[in-house]
Amino acid sequence: MIVAVICVIPTFKPGWWPHKQINLGLDLQGGMHLVLEVKTEKAVENTLERIRNELRTSFRKEQIRHAGINYSGKKALSVKLTDPNDMSKVEDLLKKEYTDVTIQSSSMENGTRTLIIGMTDAWVAQIKKQATEQALETIRNRIDQFGVSEPDIRLQGERRIQIQLPGIQDTERAKELIGKTALLEFKLLDEEHDLTAALNGNVPPGSEILYQATESGKTSVKPQAYLVKKATLMTGEYLTDARVQINSQFNEPYVAIDFDKKGAKIFERITGENVKKRMAIVLDNKVYSAPTIQEKIPGGSARITGSFSTQEAHDLAIVLRAGSLPAPVEIIEERTVGPSLGRDSITKGLYSMMVGSLLVILFMAIYYKGAGLIADFALVLNILLIAAGLAMFGATLTLPGIAGIILTIGMAVDANVLIYERIREEMRLGKTVIASITTGFERASLTILDANVTTLIAAVVLFQFGTGPIKGFAVTLSLGVLASMFTALIISRIIFNYLYVSVRLKSLSI
Repeated sequence: MIVAVICVIPTFKPGWWPHKQINLGLDLQGGMHLVLEVKTEKAVENTLERIRNELRTSFRKEQIRHAGINYSGKKALSVKLTDPNDMSKVEDLLKKEYTDVTIQSSSMENGTRTLIIGMTDAWVAQIKKQATEQALETIRNRIDQFGVSEPDIRLQGERRIQIQLPGIQDTERAKELIGKTALLEFKLLDEEHDLTAALNGNVPPGSEILYQATESGKTSVKPQAYLVKKATLMTGEYLTDARVQINSQFNEPYVAIDFDKKGAKIFERITGENVKKRMAIVLDNKVYSAPTIQEKIPGGSARITGSFSTQEAHDLAIVLRAGSLPAPVEIIEERTVGPSLGRDSITKGLYSMMVGSLLVILFMAIYYKGAGLIADFALVLNILLIAAGLAMFGATLTLPGIAGIILTIGMAVDANVLIYERIREEMRLGKTVIASITTGFERASLTILDANVTTLIAAVVLFQFGTGPIKGFAVTLSLGVLASMFTALIISRIIFNYLYVSVRLKSLSI
């Protein structure tokens, strides 16, 4: 009992030992509920684009002559071989390097062989599944670094992710942090062609127009345009750390990034080959900075500067550390629970629990007299043990969880009712008080165990296969069942033995 009190105290007096306390769910303290859909088709398209670029390099290396590698649907590429005899080279290359890519069809026209190279259905399904799972882990890492207490993040179906963030206040910031793809790319600026001509529609092949990232809230400011080469020199996959630092000269925040050993070598080579050229640091197709490379940069460190606040720099560092999403995500369901509604739920839930407990306590005291007071003590201890269990395991208390506690209040005294009625029956047969108590507990115990164990099995099943509120109900129900068996069969028995064996009371008020 002392341990239970120590565990419950931090909930009402934060900072006491132990520091764990009862966490309130989304329906009690307010927060945000989101359902995201992962655009897994985009992950397949990205993989196909990667294969396309790799095939170009491999064809050049293997001296396979072709007239272009183009898209043929969402899962296939069209390759035009200028020398039909290179067909065998392509087959050998695919068998050696691309086991999940097959030649779906082949045709000849005007001396050019056209191959349709496609991804297998099994690989496409695997890419989609991995994209959803990776998106789940990436979002979980971002939320953990964001600092939300007891978030609920889980898969819902094949490509949906359910997110519940209790206590969140800045919902727009949270949505932006969760939904940002965070694809970091290093690209060269196209300084050989005219930007003005490109803005007028004459974009040179192999280049694209990207715009500078602007500080949130400054939508009236027209962002600067850049003409950037499409080829990506390096991505953020080699990133090991991202942190916010302050520029001492201008007192502005920037994000310092570090690469692993492989990334450091690539970055050193890129900067060494492109001295005096401007390199754009691109995040989600927005240019954050485009510095001129003055010299080769060893050590694997760089910085991302831009017109953003300290909070925006902090959020940018979070998404870079957590990694980029393998595919974009779309919010398809959003609900915000206000803290006032949560406080109202807590008030009504606690009020109903107190009223229910008081009625049960009065009934037991009136109907079973002195023995009823023992049951009432066990009931109070039962509630205390449930609260201690929630605090010790760091469980989340939800509104259905309060309903589970109220249900266990009735179930807790139900065990005492079975015991007391059996004791009454034994006393009517003329047995002594001690003999009646012993027989009552022994014969009622099996029935109590049978009823509570079956309820506990149902609660475990609810916890295993339920979601959200159902799990909250299952947690408190399970703790309540275990606590009620302990208080009814052990605590009540100890009190009876003390009163009628140690103290040797002659009469039993029941």
